[in-house]
Amino acid sequence: MLRLEPRLSHSSLAAWLSPLLAMLFTALTGALIFMALEKPAGTTLYLYFIDPLTTSSSLSEVAVKAGPLILIGIGLSIGFRAGVWNIGAEGQYILGALFGSSLAVYFHESTNPWILPAMLLLGILGGMVWAAIPALLKTRFNSNEILVSLMLVYVAELLLIHLVQGPWRNPQGWGFPGTRMFPDAALMPMLFRGYRFHLGSVIAFLVPILAWIILSRSRFGYSIRVFGSAPLAARYSGINPKKMIWISLLAGGGFAGLAGIIEATSTIGQLMPKISPGYGFTAIIVAFLGRLDPRGVLLAGMIIAVTYIGGENAHVSAGLPKAVTGLFQGIILFYLLAFDLLTHYRVRFISRTAGAS
Repeated sequence: MLRLEPRLSHSSLAAWLSPLLAMLFTALTGALIFMALEKPAGTTLYLYFIDPLTTSSSLSEVAVKAGPLILIGIGLSIGFRAGVWNIGAEGQYILGALFGSSLAVYFHESTNPWILPAMLLLGILGGMVWAAIPALLKTRFNSNEILVSLMLVYVAELLLIHLVQGPWRNPQGWGFPGTRMFPDAALMPMLFRGYRFHLGSVIAFLVPILAWIILSRSRFGYSIRVFGSAPLAARYSGINPKKMIWISLLAGGGFAGLAGIIEATSTIGQLMPKISPGYGFTAIIVAFLGRLDPRGVLLAGMIIAVTYIGGENAHVSAGLPKAVTGLFQGIILFYLLAFDLLTHYRVRFISRTAGAS
């Protein structure tokens, strides 16, 4: 009989090695899957993990994909550190895109240079408004923030579909669902000719640095850590638990909303029924893979972005299904949680006779 017993002390080295081991075992598992599909394992793994890092154009695409993952992952890591489980970042991402894009929809001929900063602020506001719903229900009625935030994802998706197929549909779009293309003043500036690397990506790479400084060098960061690790001690020390819940959820919603409007104003340039490949859910993997540390989230966002670009390469060059990308991300999460379990718990074999006595 197997029994899990908590370890008396946790190794910080093991905690940081856990993501590396998860990636290694994911690659080994991937090789077995490719061989089962009768694909050359070495070549396919190269297409998946190495090829996206070999050219400047593919590196640009990795950076573009990593941007929303990093932003959402930073927001989620703040909440997860505080023990507030915001699983609805996908809905907050969509609401951020909706709020911010409303300016481009209603002022589609604008050339005002301030429209883009205003859209970014509205995007942050939209994500925070959507995150305020589970925060209110959690603090007033002690509802489960996991279920509430998750259900709001589907409400946000339906709201997006309603708007792009109804009031916001492009009257010159031949009946296809989608808004007008945003004016040039409402689009993220591209930084290099011939590449899609844009100003929003730079913002996404700067946010983890700012977040790390705040979380590690400020009283707010200390309060977040204490509230997440010892809620009772935090309460006795004067930390307001309801305030921490509000801050954690609003921070996650704000970063997700910012990611949504940056994506809408950069790579898409309009609103469509589908504006995300699941960034809000994938960012959960990014947050845990990065050990809930902004520096780790930055690196983890790049790694997961590689799986997106590598999955597209493997689909085109090796004929693998697109679902392999989601499969690999799921395998990463599985091994990560498994190694985390072994980091915090010890597996003991107990005989039935010993257990009965």
